[in-house]
Amino acid sequence: MDTQAHHPTEGSTEPPHEARDHVIPAEASFDAPGAGTLWTVEPAIRPPLPGPVRRAAVRAGIIVAVTLIAAMIAFFCTMAAVWAALPAVLATVAMTIAATWSVLDVWITRQVWNQRHGVVSVPSSTARALRRERRRARREARAAAREAARDSGKAARSARPAGRRLSSV
Repeated sequence: MDTQAHHPTEGSTEPPHEARDHVIPAEASFDAPGAGTLWTVEPAIRPPLPGPVRRAAVRAGIIVAVTLIAAMIAFFCTMAAVWAALPAVLATVAMTIAATWSVLDVWITRQVWNQRHGVVSVPSSTARALRRERRRARREARAAAREAARDSGKAARSARPAGRRLSSV
């Protein structure tokens, strides 16, 4: 290993705490693409989970992971006919119930968050009435536009001289 790169001599202008091959240029940006960029930050496809939902999901993930480890321990203790098999199996059953509840807690927390913060996920909510009103207004506007076009068409036809049409187009 080259110690000169990490411990410069007295005549060197390089600070002793920086090595030449580990220096990041000051003009390097983390967000702008181009030369000198370490990575490009891309927008997420979905918005991040709300705080309470994320906390419940992390809690559920940890509980499920510990439950799976306890299940493996219970299985191996049972296969080895060790005295700890019975307590391990009972603990695994209890942890399975807790893991199921924690996963349900994520779902319930998400639903409560959506309901309290106005996220519409079901068409039977108040959004349906608003959409129905907008649809009705659009229909009425189209019907009024058709009537206006029909009336202006009648006026244009009545202004033409009466006679035989030469084409049906």
